[in-house]
Amino acid sequence: MADKITLTTKDRWAVCWRSTFLQGSWNYERMQNGGWAYSLIPALKKLYTTKEDRVAALKRHLEFFNTHPYLASPVIGVTLALEEERANGAPIDDVTIQGVKIGMMGPLAGVGDPVFWFTVRPILGALGASMAMGGSILGPIIFFVAWNVIRIAFLWYTQEFGYRAGSKIADDLSGTLLQDVTKGASILGMFILGALVNRWVSVKFTPQVSDVKLDKGAYIDWNALPAGAKGIQKALQDQAAGLSLTNHKITTLQNNLDSLIPGLAAVLLTFLCMWLLKKKVSPIVIILGLFVFGILMHLANLM
Repeated sequence: MADKITLTTKDRWAVCWRSTFLQGSWNYERMQNGGWAYSLIPALKKLYTTKEDRVAALKRHLEFFNTHPYLASPVIGVTLALEEERANGAPIDDVTIQGVKIGMMGPLAGVGDPVFWFTVRPILGALGASMAMGGSILGPIIFFVAWNVIRIAFLWYTQEFGYRAGSKIADDLSGTLLQDVTKGASILGMFILGALVNRWVSVKFTPQVSDVKLDKGAYIDWNALPAGAKGIQKALQDQAAGLSLTNHKITTLQNNLDSLIPGLAAVLLTFLCMWLLKKKVSPIVIILGLFVFGILMHLANLM
């Protein structure tokens, strides 16, 4: 019986380093698939010795993949463990490996932005900027060093966590652990997707429904404001108190839709794109279609 093939720490570090270039060949068709396959090459070369096996491994990892570039690390770790078990004879097929990747990448994609782009980076940026404004050269240096230390440490330790968790999944392929992980990840992904739709998808209908003249006292009388800074202060206070900026209240179709179900158009557009993808319509065709449709609707003063 041949010796078991095991990925060493050096092999896993090589994969971790390459994962920093995950978006180096980003494309609209399969998103991060090129960077994903590039990241796994050191491990695939170690696990598979024949050209045929290596080609087959690269092909299965050139399928669609897209998540937050830093949160890809735990998915990489799990994938490394599954590939290692497969190379050693475990009954793990392409569908299983791809299913784990898809099941994990969705939920993790929604976690990365709030943690890194909206929390860690602004905090470090504010610290570095405050020091730089005080004349210290340490400001940008601390930002650069601290950010990369946090980033690299997160990539490595989450990849290792995924690698160890992946081994347990591979050992329980005959049981329900893999199904539970995939199902739980899918449910969490749907919740995150629902929250992100209203944030990232914007649809606004511009047709005017009504134009009502407001009574005096319901809007800011710009001619009666004091001159200079006091006038600006008074206008801001009146606006904060709920007064209108103009003597007319214009209601658009979008205002009425938002009063009924906010974000309804964005949700319907998302469902339409999902339906088209299910019908095997190319993502590039969908993007170009939305682009042309948006321009035509804008020219017609409907959006």
